[in-house]
Amino acid sequence: MPLLHPDRLFPADPDTRAIARRLYKEIKDAPIVSPHGHTDPSWFADNAAFPNPSALLIQPDHYVFRMLFSQGVKLEDLGIPTRDGAAVETDPRRIWRLVAKHWQLFRGTPSAMWLDHVFQEVFGLEEGLSVANADRLYDHIDACLRRPEFRPRALFERFNIEVIATTESPLDPLAHHGKLKNDPWQTATGRPRVVTAYRPDPVIDPEFEGFAANVDRFGELTGENTRTWEGYLNAHRNRRAFFKEHGATSTDHGHPSARTADLPLAECKALFDKALSGKISRDEAELFRAQMLTEMAAMSIADGLVMQIHPGSWRSHSPTMLARFGRDKGFDIPMQTEYVGALKPLLDRFGLDPRLSIILFTLDETSYSRELAPLAGVYPALKLGPAWWFFDAPEGMRRFRELTTETAGFANTVGFNDDTRAFLSIPARHDVSRRIDCGYLARLVAEHRLHEDEALELAHDLTYRLAKQAYRL
Repeated sequence: MPLLHPDRLFPADPDTRAIARRLYKEIKDAPIVSPHGHTDPSWFADNAAFPNPSALLIQPDHYVFRMLFSQGVKLEDLGIPTRDGAAVETDPRRIWRLVAKHWQLFRGTPSAMWLDHVFQEVFGLEEGLSVANADRLYDHIDACLRRPEFRPRALFERFNIEVIATTESPLDPLAHHGKLKNDPWQTATGRPRVVTAYRPDPVIDPEFEGFAANVDRFGELTGENTRTWEGYLNAHRNRRAFFKEHGATSTDHGHPSARTADLPLAECKALFDKALSGKISRDEAELFRAQMLTEMAAMSIADGLVMQIHPGSWRSHSPTMLARFGRDKGFDIPMQTEYVGALKPLLDRFGLDPRLSIILFTLDETSYSRELAPLAGVYPALKLGPAWWFFDAPEGMRRFRELTTETAGFANTVGFNDDTRAFLSIPARHDVSRRIDCGYLARLVAEHRLHEDEALELAHDLTYRLAKQAYRL
């Protein structure tokens, strides 16, 4: 038996499944558009071999190590570095064996499905990970990684990726993107293959570690006096232009909430001064972030960058783990998130402006049909991002379509984005999305709510066209 069943994720009803098969056949090989993610641009700029199976498939993937940690596996034993320099496991084979020992924890999860896809489709394996075969699979993958056809650029082309966007801080010099800019591989297709996106959280969030120092560094990079409100805003404008020169078509904002504000100038200046002083309350910090979302929207109208808002995560929920390991170690937890009132100040000012494009995401699925779909279904400036993070899995994708389509339709969504650091999982994630969408469309055809030719056109939209259009790629 192959690892991957050809009808995986398709409807169980045979007639509906047959429709899904026909739709999927037409779009399964479409190019991948990956407009938002966290892959490392150095992979594509340097095109060096990936070091080993654990460094490639285990250590960048917080879906994997958060599950293991929940069952008693220490992050140190997975080779995750500590902030205090304490000893961690450095043998990638031992890390691989440890994951194999606990692989049963991932049964029924998207992580297992993604890795099985990588095993079969990328490395040509016919068996899943287990204690018995851990060394054999490790050796096979390790040998593959030494071959030129498994270098990042070769895999990029093999995966049929048309364009991929990474995400960088405004303090990042974009050295890797600069190197790519003049590389013939980058423009061999007539358009950039790897672009960046502007993620200004370190200089927008007063509760971000080292905020005041970050703002000072921001000023050094841009030549602006970022100790003044006007200079600070000009620094954003300058840096956004720099990112656009390196291919950026979007910004990204990972705020705790979707709150926006439209304050008088004097209040903006006073809040900014408090943020720099470090003497700002939590409520005031939230208000400053809210104002900055509105400021970013104004800049997007001026420079054309699409705005992504990714709210609703209590990041680094465990202070102990944050202190020991830093950010992005699996302790980001979804929160209830309100949108209708939160976005109103921004929408009152800009929501009817056709020049603005905001893509909204949520980790609170209860907001899909109650708030997000009605908002995106009427405001020209708003689009719905796909099921995200904890929910970019089969059931989460189905719920997204079921809860949003009747109110927002398909055209007010933006296709799929993989939002991952795990490069080899990108084709697996897109394949899951394509199968789920074809299954959903097949059901509408079977229920005589769509003609099959309409469903096929929508399948192409959801797979390819909507993402390119929404992200102005």
